[in-house]
Amino acid sequence: METTNRHIVHLDLDTFFVSVERLINSSLEGKPVIIGGTSGRGVVASCSYETRRFGVRSAMPMRRALQLCPEAIVIRGDMESYTRYSNLVTEVIAHKAPLYEKASIDEHYIDITGMDRFFGSLKWSHELRHTIIKETGLPISFGLSANKTVAKVATGEAKPNGELYVEQAGIIPFLAPLSIRKIPMIGEKTYINLRNLGIDKVALLQQMPMEMLERLLGQNGIEIWKRAQGIDNTPVYSHWERKSISTENTFEQDTIDIGHINNLLTSMVEGLCYDLRCKNKLTACITVKIRYANFDTHTLQKRIPYTAFDHVLIQTAKELFRKLYTRRMLIRLVGVRLSHLVSGNQQLQLFEDTPEMINLYQAMDKIRQRYGRNAVKRAVG
Repeated sequence: METTNRHIVHLDLDTFFVSVERLINSSLEGKPVIIGGTSGRGVVASCSYETRRFGVRSAMPMRRALQLCPEAIVIRGDMESYTRYSNLVTEVIAHKAPLYEKASIDEHYIDITGMDRFFGSLKWSHELRHTIIKETGLPISFGLSANKTVAKVATGEAKPNGELYVEQAGIIPFLAPLSIRKIPMIGEKTYINLRNLGIDKVALLQQMPMEMLERLLGQNGIEIWKRAQGIDNTPVYSHWERKSISTENTFEQDTIDIGHINNLLTSMVEGLCYDLRCKNKLTACITVKIRYANFDTHTLQKRIPYTAFDHVLIQTAKELFRKLYTRRMLIRLVGVRLSHLVSGNQQLQLFEDTPEMINLYQAMDKIRQRYGRNAVKRAVG
């Protein structure tokens, strides 16, 4: 049964990339702005509300977007700036919130269950939102409800730059008139399948027997039925408990072969990045570890713009190793760890002017998924 006394806040930065660009250049305010690859083969990574009125959407080919909105200002985008502002928002939340989860570069969940006895959940959330706006200059919306699903849907309805509280008793009537697209985990394929059955509103999902949806969609059907009823017991995971991913290699014989170690680092990072992409994750911190033959162990880490691309992280890993390896002693072990993980995909890299690179990664990952993770690797790895 659904827990009824939780209070979960979902915060989402409005048109985040565009908002950051407007902070940097105020002349962009009120103008149609597209963030994406500036070449003819580029793709839209983010777009302002002014362009959405013309039908422009994320992941749309840039050529098509400019046909729909010829007046749009196209900006290539700067992942370093977006990461910096994302971290500023997280710092404000970390200072105020008892338990928070950084779900993506522009989304956070906060569990404020119990705080209503002291502050009032809506009042506290309202004050946090205005603190974020004041301290970062970024517009942000929030939804507040009994669980993560309803809070996230409420945020979508509150945008742009708004807030919405859906009490427990109002969850079913709040969800009922909405499009089934609003339910998290209903992707394009599931949406088409349901629309072909004449199901377009959440109310119809609410009225269907759960067993029917299970027959149609398998195990996912059960979860979609629960979400349509406003049932979601998923906890807010502590940001600091978010898992990192790592790998280590202990040499059979202690070594001082720097070329071999660099090639090994390449292979290790390549494998970790493949795992990131499979899990739809991005990293913002890389750590390299070495253990000398006398068992002295040293680590060095570096914060980086969010990414899941190995060609970005390999160079950083090698740079950290160069700084770490100062004693010219035999090395017993090397390790790499990727941390500060958030959900996200390569849409965050769509403002790259090299779609060939993205296509290459997608092709290599498909080969690995079919024939095994070692089916294709860099030669030096």
